[in-house]
Amino acid sequence: MKLQGIYPPITTPFNHEGEIYKSKVEHNVGKWNKTALAGYVVCGSTGESVMLTPEEKYRMWEWVAAAAAPEKLLIAGTGMESVRETVDLTNRAAEMGYKLAMVRTPHYYKGLLNRNEAQTLYFRAVADRTKIPLMIYNWPQTTGIDISPEAVAELSHHPNIIAIKESSGNLEKVMQMIREVRPGFQVLVGSAPTLAPSLAVGAAGAVLAFANAAPYALITIWEAHRTREGEAALDWQNRVSRAAQLVTTKYGVPGLKYAMDLNGYYGGPPRLPLVPVGPEAQREIAEAFAGIKG
Repeated sequence: MKLQGIYPPITTPFNHEGEIYKSKVEHNVGKWNKTALAGYVVCGSTGESVMLTPEEKYRMWEWVAAAAAPEKLLIAGTGMESVRETVDLTNRAAEMGYKLAMVRTPHYYKGLLNRNEAQTLYFRAVADRTKIPLMIYNWPQTTGIDISPEAVAELSHHPNIIAIKESSGNLEKVMQMIREVRPGFQVLVGSAPTLAPSLAVGAAGAVLAFANAAPYALITIWEAHRTREGEAALDWQNRVSRAAQLVTTKYGVPGLKYAMDLNGYYGGPPRLPLVPVGPEAQREIAEAFAGIKG
């Protein structure tokens, strides 16, 4: 399974009563279908997955699968703290037509889990029991757990673990993993501000929240890389870096959802306790996105 290209970890649209808004799921996916995005990650961290019940995840997986164009690869965010629940969610997603599961590093018991042997045990135990392959998801800025390149290299030899989404933004770490994993294991990145340099050093693709609001800009970087137009890739990288930083690092999901509203998608409100961005943040985001096509 090749994972080249750009994948948005799609947001979960809520109405103002906090319920998932089915028609807006269909609206957003319909617009993304018209782009060259490679597929969709459903119920990842950008989708506020920690705020969703299992039943709500099932609905999102079902609705996105029904709305997605046939050529789009469907990836389910299924990572939970326990092996049992992660396996259950992954196999349910597989039954709905999802081809890959993105599984975050377990992190609640940091003192016990922040070791190579604990992380490799978790991912092996999940991969042994799932009907579809896994992509490791590492986001240490949020989880407080940073899976090591050595652990990833070891896990890359499991036949049912085929990729990692590395969201640390650490280019040196990306390069080390690319060098040390088994041939065929794919390293994707999750940091839009370092997309072009990550592709240049060998990343297979990217899972980027920014693609929810501005897929064309990131697809342009990908295509420039694919056609070996390095200067064009860096030019577009510079154009989007500030906007990407605002709606990921600084303002997070609420800021991203506001940017989606600006660019013709439905962002809508986040789920409590997250709250919409205020007027000052709105102005800052609008200025940064001026000229960046949705």
